[in-house]
Amino acid sequence: MMKPIRIIGISGSLRSDSTNTLVLKTLAKCFPENVDYQIFDGLDKIPHFSPGLSENEGVIKFKTAIQNADGIVICTPEYAFGIPGTLKNALDWTVATGDLNEKPVAAISSSPLNTGGDKALAALLLTLTALGTKKNQQSAYSIPNVNLKINALKQLDDELTQTGLQAQCDNLLEIIGNGKLNG
Repeated sequence: MMKPIRIIGISGSLRSDSTNTLVLKTLAKCFPENVDYQIFDGLDKIPHFSPGLSENEGVIKFKTAIQNADGIVICTPEYAFGIPGTLKNALDWTVATGDLNEKPVAAISSSPLNTGGDKALAALLLTLTALGTKKNQQSAYSIPNVNLKINALKQLDDELTQTGLQAQCDNLLEIIGNGKLNG
């Protein structure tokens, strides 16, 4: 029996009713059965990054989840034209150890604005490039006007958005598959 592909989703928002977390929950329906997809919980337990600090339980949990994953999906809101400090802080903890180096990723932004969080997406992609992640031209997706795409049952039911999310999942699995074939 083949080992399942492990993918973790990371929300850049700490809010329990976050549209970014809702996007990640929607992705669960996009992956095939051989994918073990989990959403990471614990970004708020990671202390401010400082090279001299020891890793606490939150950092260890975050880094272990990344190390054990075959691929990562990050969905972020846009705060002040960038990614939330909590998300950037968590990613900074991986710099010295290279936990994200060569790790297949998909980057998604969602926003209630027409721009879809494009500046946050650009900032996230820049950080992911600096961390040496594996991605291609299709590894980024922006969801504008996200609040208009959520129904009364708090489900993301916009057909075009679902198609875009499916494309992200398919692309990530292709990058993971190519890495397993070549590695």
